[in-house]
Amino acid sequence: MDLDLNDEQQMLGDMVREVCADLAPLTRLRELEDDPVGYDAALWAKLAELDLIGLLLPAAYGGSEMSLIEGVVVHTELGRALAPSPLFVSSVVAAGCLVAAGNDEQRQTWLPKVASGEAILSVAWLEPDNGSGPRGVQLRAERDGDDYVLTGTKRHALFASSAQRLVVPVRVGDGDGDIDLLLVDPNADGVTLTQQMTIASDTQYRVDLDGVRVAADDRIGAAGSGWATFAAVLRDAMVLAAAQAVGGARFALDITVEYSKDRVQFDKPLGAFQALSHYMADATTAIDGAEGLVWEAAWAASAGRPEAVKLAPMAKLFACDTFRDTTAMAQQIFGGVGFTLEYDIQLYFRRAKQLQLSWGDAPYLEALIATEVLDAPAA
Repeated sequence: MDLDLNDEQQMLGDMVREVCADLAPLTRLRELEDDPVGYDAALWAKLAELDLIGLLLPAAYGGSEMSLIEGVVVHTELGRALAPSPLFVSSVVAAGCLVAAGNDEQRQTWLPKVASGEAILSVAWLEPDNGSGPRGVQLRAERDGDDYVLTGTKRHALFASSAQRLVVPVRVGDGDGDIDLLLVDPNADGVTLTQQMTIASDTQYRVDLDGVRVAADDRIGAAGSGWATFAAVLRDAMVLAAAQAVGGARFALDITVEYSKDRVQFDKPLGAFQALSHYMADATTAIDGAEGLVWEAAWAASAGRPEAVKLAPMAKLFACDTFRDTTAMAQQIFGGVGFTLEYDIQLYFRRAKQLQLSWGDAPYLEALIATEVLDAPAA
């Protein structure tokens, strides 16, 4: 495994960092906190102009057809900047489901628009009081002629107010695999979107469905194949979420180290105190370990190696735990001022916790890893 970036990948990372510095500074992030739209149109247009929205999508639909390694390069920089955009949920997760299992009409209709930034797709997956695994999908889809009829609630649908369609996992039977994926119009009769206020102050919506009719033609893939499709797409998404966590943790540690050098207490800088320096040394070690795990997971997935099934949840679990632990430690070094809005570290602390809970919580990730270790089915 070669972890050195080639010249093109290095240039890609530098380009994304420059774009984020120009169009997604932390001042802009603060302005977008709890905003009902939640992303900057100028940044979105720039990502489209640079062909970054369709980075991982097939060339036949206007994408760049790059590997997960290039995806990690981009998402590490987006995580470093906490850049608010629908790129992850739209072009990685939702569009990934269409690439994996969509029919020709669905792909031709949506993928070129997603790749160009013209259309945004989102995912309405999680349900109240339910977990991240297949048993967490309890919203029933009742058949009525050629339609599905949906009544229930989904939560934490990112950028749903801007989405043209939602990818919605629904239960069609009692078995673990009895799940379909449906494309649902968020403007359809019976759909109600309610913005949720989160610890990250990002843009999430509760989706209430009351007798919503969805045509059978809007099912993604064969009947009963929804969870297998979603789980496969989610594996790659976990690696990119982990990359975001590494980027965020690295920047949070950088500003903490700088603060520890500048802040003087008892006639010496905070970083000169052994206990605090050891905390930062531990964080550096953990971040380096998380970064290595993310790159290994991306390499394994890009090479089609079977261990990618285990490495993806491992990377997500460890990187997000590291992000959360690093920012919690950083808050202690900053002291009381670290919790004030004027300081940037609280932005990273809050988003670290949100990312830790998103796209597979710890119990689900641990179950996936245990399944591979013990060769037993996950609950």
